[in-house]
Amino acid sequence: MKYLILNNLKLLFGLLSIAIILHLFQAFEWIHIPHDALFLLRWSTVLLMCTYALFRKQLTTWIFVSMILGICIGYDFPLLGNELNILSKIFIKMIKTIIAPLLFGTLVVGIAGHSNLRQVGRLGWKSLVYFEIVTTIALIIGLVAINYSKAGVGIPSFHSDEKLPEVAKAMGWKDIVLHTFPENFIKSISEGQILQIVVFCILFAVSLLLIKGPKRKPILDFADSLSHTMFSFTNLVMYFSPFAVGGALAYTVSNMGLGVLANLLQLLGTLYVGLLVLVFGVFLPLAWFSGVRIRRFLRYVSEPLSIAFGTASSEAALPIAMENMEKYGVSREVVSFVLPTGLSFNLDGTTLYLSMASIFVAQAAGIQLSIGQQITMMLTLMLTSKGVAGVARASLVILAGMASSFGLPDWPIAAILGIDALMDMARTAVNTLGNCLATVIVGKWENEVDETRED
Repeated sequence: MKYLILNNLKLLFGLLSIAIILHLFQAFEWIHIPHDALFLLRWSTVLLMCTYALFRKQLTTWIFVSMILGICIGYDFPLLGNELNILSKIFIKMIKTIIAPLLFGTLVVGIAGHSNLRQVGRLGWKSLVYFEIVTTIALIIGLVAINYSKAGVGIPSFHSDEKLPEVAKAMGWKDIVLHTFPENFIKSISEGQILQIVVFCILFAVSLLLIKGPKRKPILDFADSLSHTMFSFTNLVMYFSPFAVGGALAYTVSNMGLGVLANLLQLLGTLYVGLLVLVFGVFLPLAWFSGVRIRRFLRYVSEPLSIAFGTASSEAALPIAMENMEKYGVSREVVSFVLPTGLSFNLDGTTLYLSMASIFVAQAAGIQLSIGQQITMMLTLMLTSKGVAGVARASLVILAGMASSFGLPDWPIAAILGIDALMDMARTAVNTLGNCLATVIVGKWENEVDETRED
């Protein structure tokens, strides 16, 4: 039985493809298929895939199959799917307990363990230059895509009972700088302020680096042991990730249904096309010209991407992304600096979405923004998207604040809120992909990548 299943992978995915095609034909009413027949086909395919995953014993396979299982549970058993959201909440809570000690251990060892302050400075400015260039390109792609598709034009206004996120106070450059520095390290940990945690850890590591002699060694050894322990902790938590991803998708589908795509399909399609343009038009050429071994890179980034897409959380994917980038061959000091910093400064998918969603709101309200106003909006987004890093549902908070600043109504945001989960999964996956690529590229600039390293 095991041999039969493992050696018929093409047949298995062929059956999955047939199931998807028949469901699409039924959805568009091109053919009529009895509901019971579709139900039987759907769950027969899921059962075979679950059996394959059981024998395969590979985490990435388990995550992929759990995504399909979660969608089916949410669609066929919405009451059960609604309850499974607790699995993703448990997973994200466990991940959040990992982040602060993991960052502390890796950053302290990466900076204080190499006695090279110049390298820290080089990493800092090279990373920030890369982040700003790529996020600016992402913003431009978003503006061009939404102006071309005009997804918001012609949408009738409506009153929504959806509770919008609290509008964030407009942040000037002084507020953004102040927000970067922690007033209390424990408070920063409890609030999940990643950038503040990174700043504290860097300052702590530099301070430790300035201490000469044997007094530095105990703390350095502790940080090294802590980082290894947290990577081991991460491996344990990752075994729960298939349940979390499946539960998250079951909850999303059970609450919104598959038909949610019909209302705002054009906006959703515009976002996905824009993200694909970013990936294939920007990321792929960058990887190619930087000499990244693309197949090897994709092998190590697939697991973090699956987690990011399923949970819609960059934080959830951070620990395994850090571990896998080290396995790829990037040095620990580069990984521990670039990836966490990118979580605040290099949200490529989110910045593309924000530029697109802001213009969508204006289009839906019937407001024609000039090129100058759109550029002003883009420059504002470049600042505010970094100023609320670590805030729950930050994208909607920024969008609500942007609408308020430019005198736009909030009812189009309520419409976006209905499909935000579907958009959030895609933009979060692109955020993770962009940060992993940035880590490899900056590592290559520093000659800190060994792509011949074996697992």
